[in-house]
Amino acid sequence: MKTLQTQEILAEKFHTEETISAVKSTFEQQLSKELNLTKISAPMIVLKGTGINDDLNGIERAVKFPVKGLDDQPAEVVQSLAKWKRIRLKEYGITPGTGILTDMRALRPDEDFTPIHSIYVDQWDWELCMTEEERQLDFLKQTVTKIYSAITTTEKAVSEKYPEKYIVLPEEISFIHTEDLLQKYPDLSPKERENAAAKEHGAIFLIGIGGKLSNGEAHDGRAPDYDDWTTQSEKGHSGLNGDLIVWNHVLEQAFELSSMGIRVDTETLQRQLQLTGQEERAKLYYHTKLLAGELPQSIGGGIGQSRLCMFLLKKKHIGEVQVSIWPESLRESYAEKGVFLL
Repeated sequence: MKTLQTQEILAEKFHTEETISAVKSTFEQQLSKELNLTKISAPMIVLKGTGINDDLNGIERAVKFPVKGLDDQPAEVVQSLAKWKRIRLKEYGITPGTGILTDMRALRPDEDFTPIHSIYVDQWDWELCMTEEERQLDFLKQTVTKIYSAITTTEKAVSEKYPEKYIVLPEEISFIHTEDLLQKYPDLSPKERENAAAKEHGAIFLIGIGGKLSNGEAHDGRAPDYDDWTTQSEKGHSGLNGDLIVWNHVLEQAFELSSMGIRVDTETLQRQLQLTGQEERAKLYYHTKLLAGELPQSIGGGIGQSRLCMFLLKKKHIGEVQVSIWPESLRESYAEKGVFLL
């Protein structure tokens, strides 16, 4: 009986691997089509001290190690590729309206173990070259709409091939600014506000991540040197960035699929470094190139590969769609519920 159960579990895992492949290949094709992206290679490590690696919320530790062949110069495992991609746009001569797409693999040891968090991160990192005139909220929304179209097209394709993976997403995504969400739910925490909005609309793009709101607090943290979270737009609200969030019917909570935004220009970088007290970063390699006007205007972000697979395949734990490290007690507790981690 135990052998039979083991065979059934392995068969289910293999079926999951098959559906993961279907989701990833379909979405990648659709995203590339919607945004006119070309797939390129991406690094897993970058040299420390260049400013190329991302700080995310500004507090996460990067995995670092000395490189023997470089006289023990320290290198870091990437946390995301926001700044690296912008350099590549310049080096490859990418023109406005076209961009690049990469498979980003990262290690984030400060992540807590939860059903939606792993220390291993896999995402599609994309960067689209744009013009100075496109530095406005409407262009951000247009880009988000195209990405959401790629997601819903993938959901429909998966549901046709695997009928048990039913459609849950609305046809259109709703745009909400973090300040408006605060005014609507002043007594709720940021995550509680996200839950309320995602449940109401099904899919939202939450604009303005990083800047302080009217209550003196930011909705969530964002590093000062890649997304623009201080430029003012409609209603005097700040921010040309945001998070794409859907309502997860399996977990019954808001579920972030993507973080993205229009990238900082010279003025915005200087302002945001000053606001966060990180003016010394202006001396780093990446920052000097940007301040010298050597990098193109761009919009970009990351879209979680395991997150999207988990959502579309109706899984209860991210470990069902990616191979990572988990406490044995966690594996056992989920196995008792019939949830088997890869």
